[in-house]
Amino acid sequence: MTLTTKTATELQKLLHNREVSVKEVTEDALKQVAKLDGQVQAFLTVTEEAALSKAEQLDNAPMENRGPLFGLPIGIKDNIVTKGVTTTCASKMLENFVPVYDATVVEKINDAGMISIGKLNMDEFAMGSTTERSAFKTTRNPWNLETVPGGSSGGSAAAVAAGEIPFALGTDTGGSVRQPAAFCGIVGMKPTYGRVSRHGLVAFASSLDQIGPLTRTVEDNALLLQAIAGIDRHDSSSSDKAVENYSAGLTGDLKGMKIAVPKEYLGEGVAEDVKAAVRKALNVMESLGATWEEVTLPHSKYASPTYYAIATAEASSNLARFDGIRYGYRPEGVTNLDEIYTRSRAEGFGEEVKKRILYGTYALSADHHEDLYVKAQKVRALIAQDFATLFDKYDLIVGPTSATTAYKIGGVVHDPITLYANDLLTVPVNLAGIPALSVPCGFADGLPIGLQFIGNHFDEMTIYKAAHAYEQATDFHKQTPSIGEGNE
Repeated sequence: MTLTTKTATELQKLLHNREVSVKEVTEDALKQVAKLDGQVQAFLTVTEEAALSKAEQLDNAPMENRGPLFGLPIGIKDNIVTKGVTTTCASKMLENFVPVYDATVVEKINDAGMISIGKLNMDEFAMGSTTERSAFKTTRNPWNLETVPGGSSGGSAAAVAAGEIPFALGTDTGGSVRQPAAFCGIVGMKPTYGRVSRHGLVAFASSLDQIGPLTRTVEDNALLLQAIAGIDRHDSSSSDKAVENYSAGLTGDLKGMKIAVPKEYLGEGVAEDVKAAVRKALNVMESLGATWEEVTLPHSKYASPTYYAIATAEASSNLARFDGIRYGYRPEGVTNLDEIYTRSRAEGFGEEVKKRILYGTYALSADHHEDLYVKAQKVRALIAQDFATLFDKYDLIVGPTSATTAYKIGGVVHDPITLYANDLLTVPVNLAGIPALSVPCGFADGLPIGLQFIGNHFDEMTIYKAAHAYEQATDFHKQTPSIGEGNE
């Protein structure tokens, strides 16, 4: 086992007993990146010099000033701005963009004493679910290098699963933390909207985007969320609700917990081995004292068109700033303003981004605004109300994170029922603004299966409590892909 596959608690014990130094932990992470990333392709930028310099400084800090994440390596998705370090959003449009400030979450991990190892690959501008739509490279799933790691936070999930780093930050607009966590067999949290500041996050869809942690264990995930959560004067959508001590609630006790299982989450389009793994997980939670009932989310069937109308409309507005004038890609040989606009966007954006901008512009046009965007917002309210109704009676909602396990790179899911099921499982959570967590719950043909815990607004504590109890009753989180074995 390498240092990067140990938990935060294990690493802090080693650091406290001076069995290892912060520099040694950092060097181990950089060693794993050098050894494995040629195959995994998770990193776009590795900040080796800065990481080692900071590690040396932190080694001189008094023990009493060290928190639970002190001196631990982390990777950052490349749509979160980092001062002095290129932030590309995996797009040719921002290939040479170097921010002059840190995102709030980056400031917070720095305050916690964490050490950034570099920036992680993603689908361009977070638009995709496979990390094949990066302008620079295709990230691979460590469990099977011929399969996708999910997306758009595929680089973040793959780096943690491979054992290159123990922590990563991703972003979730319609499942982009949870689905790659499921595909890569790790833990991924999409927090309540407003729980984590979006200041410094390059926006895709502002009312849906949320930064979230990806880790190997539930406890580590809780520690990282606690570090990055909280109100921020730079983000008016951030909440002033007090941040709970999430790790303190990991008791392993589920007695009296009521769980709802929507029948839509185990319906048509969800693979049989995924359904079986979820049912086994529910049996485990029953043995821990929880009870569950089948329920329905009647408006979830409208989630996919609702999501795409809203997300593309907001993307169209947000990406209008990339015009070749102030910053970003500008083509050579342009002769007039119109040519700067058209060529910079035509050459700087990838096909998926251009497609979504066109969809969004159509949804916001005068002729279609009422029928598409406004109507979608009304359906969004109904979807949110469905969840609220369930949380009047139940503590949690549980189901699969994804309808299938990871699929082949270059492969396309043609089955519309499976595509529909994938959207149904993740995007309603973003539309409602509620938190959800994915944890591993089994394997099919050697590939991980994800179990999703969905909670009420700002009730991440209950999610972590249930997920940790389930995790400790199973051993799926202890299993690692063969790519990470033997790397002492």
